[in-house]
Amino acid sequence: MTLQKQFTVWLVALVVMIVSLYVFRGILLPFVAGMALAYLLDPVADAFERLGMNRMWATVSVLMVFVLFFIMMLVVLVPTLANQMAGFAEKFPSYMASLQKLILTSSSDFLPRFLSDFDAASVQNNIKDLMGQGAKWIGTLIQSLWNGGQALIDMLALLVITPVVAFYLLYDWDRMVATIDGWLPRDHQYTIRRLVNQMDESVSGFVRGQITVGLILGVFYAVSLSLLGLNFGLLIGLGAGVISFIPYVGATLGLLVAGGVAIVQFWPEPLPIGLALGIFAIGQFLEGNILQPRLVGERVGLHPVWLMFALLAFGSLFGFVGMLIAVPAAAAVGVIIRYILEQYLQSPLYRGTKGNLVLKPQEETEDEA
Repeated sequence: MTLQKQFTVWLVALVVMIVSLYVFRGILLPFVAGMALAYLLDPVADAFERLGMNRMWATVSVLMVFVLFFIMMLVVLVPTLANQMAGFAEKFPSYMASLQKLILTSSSDFLPRFLSDFDAASVQNNIKDLMGQGAKWIGTLIQSLWNGGQALIDMLALLVITPVVAFYLLYDWDRMVATIDGWLPRDHQYTIRRLVNQMDESVSGFVRGQITVGLILGVFYAVSLSLLGLNFGLLIGLGAGVISFIPYVGATLGLLVAGGVAIVQFWPEPLPIGLALGIFAIGQFLEGNILQPRLVGERVGLHPVWLMFALLAFGSLFGFVGMLIAVPAAAAVGVIIRYILEQYLQSPLYRGTKGNLVLKPQEETEDEA
């Protein structure tokens, strides 16, 4: 088969897959969640097998432990988080009004003298418009995610179907991998295996590592803010930990929300406000210097900008399902692009017809020296 025909076959397969995802996006959530759960728990099931269990008992044990842990979290955390979420939604307008009032009343004491000539009414209207646009954007985002996931129906399907899908996939995981490996075209099996292994390393390194980092940060933020006595500290801390897989976004949003609530709650006392901000500074230090290097490392290869683009693009196309597949899809595309670039750098198109490489300015300078 010529290179052109191979490219055509793979392109058609990619288009069919994307179209299928788009057409069936409304029912894919429990299946994608079950596949993700099986993928995450497969190393644990393998470890249980090494302890002497057969695959069936290893699968049952792993899923039972996960389900019990999940139920315990639901019983312990969900009622508290639901109450805090309802309370935060109720008090959000008053918090915004209080912050607006503090900014306007204290601006003459803290802002430069030349800003005193600004029209206070105009500033107030601009702040109102900005806060209104922000609240509208947040509401639109939540509504789109809610609609994309088909709301209550998909949540019920998620709770019922996901464990069943995860069980069968986890039980047959090694067999499925071996079967798919047997379908690979013989001339390209080693290349495909190498690419798939790189994708697996990238996805597993990011997802498993980042879940651990998010849990640690979420617990740290939630416990610290709750001990400080901050209103809705548990909700703010866990929320910042959950979205910490997007670099800087979780800490920044958590810092802004916690700082705003702390200012309204504790003003004019500077110590608790400073402590609320310092908690996120400590969290960022721990994440950047200890947690990320040890648990995620540099092998992932997902640039923050590429990750955020993938989340927004897949979320816009496929709703909540798209956000679940955004990270593995971004990792896979990144591996393929690096492979294409590697092939290009070794091809005559880059090296030229004579196979001579063009020296970079640095290399020319070193040769001359």
